[in-house]
Amino acid sequence: MPASPPLSDRRTPRYISDSCLPALTAASQAIIHAHKIVVVGHVNPDADAIGSACALVRVLENMGKQAQAVIGQRHLLDTELMHIPGATEVALADRLPEHDLVIVVDCGASSRTGTLQPEILAHPERVILIDHHTSNLGFGGINLIDRDAESTTTVLYDWFRFLDIAIDRDIAYALYSGLATDTGGFRWGRAKMHMLAQELVDTGIDIRRISRELFDGGTIADLKMIGSVLQNLTSYDIEQTRIVIAVAAYDIIAGHAQAPVEKIADMVRGLSDTDIVVVLKEYAPGDWTVSLRSHTIDVSRIAKIFGGGGHLRSAGFSIFGTTENITSRVLHAIETALDA
Repeated sequence: MPASPPLSDRRTPRYISDSCLPALTAASQAIIHAHKIVVVGHVNPDADAIGSACALVRVLENMGKQAQAVIGQRHLLDTELMHIPGATEVALADRLPEHDLVIVVDCGASSRTGTLQPEILAHPERVILIDHHTSNLGFGGINLIDRDAESTTTVLYDWFRFLDIAIDRDIAYALYSGLATDTGGFRWGRAKMHMLAQELVDTGIDIRRISRELFDGGTIADLKMIGSVLQNLTSYDIEQTRIVIAVAAYDIIAGHAQAPVEKIADMVRGLSDTDIVVVLKEYAPGDWTVSLRSHTIDVSRIAKIFGGGGHLRSAGFSIFGTTENITSRVLHAIETALDA
């Protein structure tokens, strides 16, 4: 095991902004004094949310804390994320378990905490928020947010360094999973994200296996489902901006894992004649999540109109309604955002 770096080196952020140092210090003090800690990821979690939650729970347990990861939703988690170490232990919850501290990870807005939102907002003094979404204004008592970071797992990595935590293979696996997915398989992000990836790989994780689990897989039925959605793409032009909308209705995606449905947005975003991609996903009748993608337009502004958030080029929100009503509201929001 390599020797620990000097304290001054550990406490100098390597992958996140120096401006995060006060929050790093405050968050560290908070967990030192806590005993029962609940880690909350966002609803319909992706690999960054699950990877962040699982890595953090393992670190907290290694510190002698009682820790539990929960998601505020009733429907089951995507089985394609269960390869991340600790994912099978993540619980679904309508209420927060007994705790003296809550750490919310990868939630760009409080609404992303789902059924747990009322309790989290009721006691912000007990909440540490760790995130990287550009639209996040902060809703915790301590907000550790780096809007330039590629993933929430990137922020966690520097926090773990600050705490002088040894990164074992399970922690590295979880952190790498979040980094890989939120960079689209390392297709975007800062150059130094590759340095972070190398440090995680050096722990001995099997990146071929991780990449296979994250990006491959699926079934013939999944491919046909995606084809059904793509063959009914609709396009609209607003102020010389081309918007393409894909509708993944419940009767089409029911019975499929979440992963292939979520792939649709990134499949469509690569179209050369499209400025904004909108994917409506109906995971339960009348209950939609909407993904927004663009290479040139700040779609987080559109998501914020609906109480959501995200990044400049990738954002989303949740909404209830019919396909027609939601389409109309989204198009109006896009027009409003373009005129702003």
